[in-house]
Amino acid sequence: MKKTTLILVLTLATAAAAQTAMWGGSPGRNQVSDEKNLPATWDVDSGENVLWSATLGSQTYGGPLIHGDKIFVGTNNQAERDPDHKGDRGVIMAFNLADGQFLWQIAHPKLPAGRVNDWPQQGVCSTPYIEGDRLYYISNRAEMVCLDTEGFRDGENDGPITDETETDPSDADLIWKYDMIAELDVFPHNLATSSPIGVDGRLFALTSNGVDEGHVHIPAPFAPSFVAFNLAGELLWDSALPGDGILHGQWANPAYGVAGGREQVIFPGGDGWVYALAPDTGELIWKFDCNPKDSVWELGGRGTRNNLVSTPVFYDGKVFIAVGQDPEHGEGEGHLWAIDASGEGDITSSGAVWHFGGEDYNRTVSTVAISDGLLYAADLSGFVYCLDVTTGEHYWTHDTFAAIWGSPFVADGKVYIGDEDGDVDVLAAGKKLAVLHETNLGSAVYTTPVARDGVIYIASRNTLFAIKEGAQ
Repeated sequence: MKKTTLILVLTLATAAAAQTAMWGGSPGRNQVSDEKNLPATWDVDSGENVLWSATLGSQTYGGPLIHGDKIFVGTNNQAERDPDHKGDRGVIMAFNLADGQFLWQIAHPKLPAGRVNDWPQQGVCSTPYIEGDRLYYISNRAEMVCLDTEGFRDGENDGPITDETETDPSDADLIWKYDMIAELDVFPHNLATSSPIGVDGRLFALTSNGVDEGHVHIPAPFAPSFVAFNLAGELLWDSALPGDGILHGQWANPAYGVAGGREQVIFPGGDGWVYALAPDTGELIWKFDCNPKDSVWELGGRGTRNNLVSTPVFYDGKVFIAVGQDPEHGEGEGHLWAIDASGEGDITSSGAVWHFGGEDYNRTVSTVAISDGLLYAADLSGFVYCLDVTTGEHYWTHDTFAAIWGSPFVADGKVYIGDEDGDVDVLAAGKKLAVLHETNLGSAVYTTPVARDGVIYIASRNTLFAIKEGAQ
């Protein structure tokens, strides 16, 4: 009996250690959850159904991300929590999931080059990847960073980096970091943002290599855009695709899946192409141009050619991705693609399963969500769409009347989506449009919600909310 019990304990401990968390919930990046009993209504002014709230910085684009008993958010330093870290910083914060208590943070100084590489007040825009008790993300300084999820609250200084000077319980425990500017000569345009994924001991991310401040030249056209690391921080391979084809910046995230019997990492390129690479080597498997042949890039985004800012979703052997640009470039014609991921080489002509766009769809920085045969997509113009995932048939459109930066989150028969006015719309999932509720969080919502145990967590620009039915 004792032996059986020991085996069970060890098995459970191993399973817990192997637990992962990432933006999108899985390497396929499909932002869909099987959580139940999630609230459809709440009011942050009255406190109705608000379990707790926690103050963030003034600009929050990363997270939230749940792992174990904690929730993590990337933000800036405008709500200063440490007098030793004043002024503009990129910050990762950890909070207790149950009550929103602040646990620890790491604060990264801004790059000296300024906004050309590290835009003021943007903070850390990367949502971490977590495996076991290790948290991995891209800092505002274009570093791949590994932290202990416990910070220094556990009283331990884990290595290999052990010379940190800030070791209070409210400080992060830095494990390792890899400086992609120093080591790979990358030139991040405006900011580095990529949210890594991990598969079988490998981390995949984009470097955010891009153009100069004049938006004309690419300072490092041969520096890598796509990278793979092991969990110890060693570079496994890098790829300079798309090289001198970069139009602007590269702020998207990779996805992973299997199609045609092959593992693939899907990278959105800053040239408007999506690339599938072999996870072990970085070798090109296939590529697909997400823009019409006659499209033309013009400075400031005035042309018809777009790059890729949204994250690809790998689902049922296909890749789903839409084109977009820097939101400051404004609205424009968009294209949403379903791509057969089983091909090889240039599959622009052969790989298209269906297309939705032109006058019917606009540029987007938002990622699709797929559930029960339906695909939900949002665009920068503030429209939310429901399509058939197999055929691309259009079922309905919902107008939020404000720009959408975040992505739809689908759970418990509901679609949650926030907008730049701070409104969160709760829609009924299904082929018929039904608006269940709309409420305002007090500031813009640039992130995608997550959920756990009947609670939905939503980050506005400056506040993290935990929403639960019956809370007051």
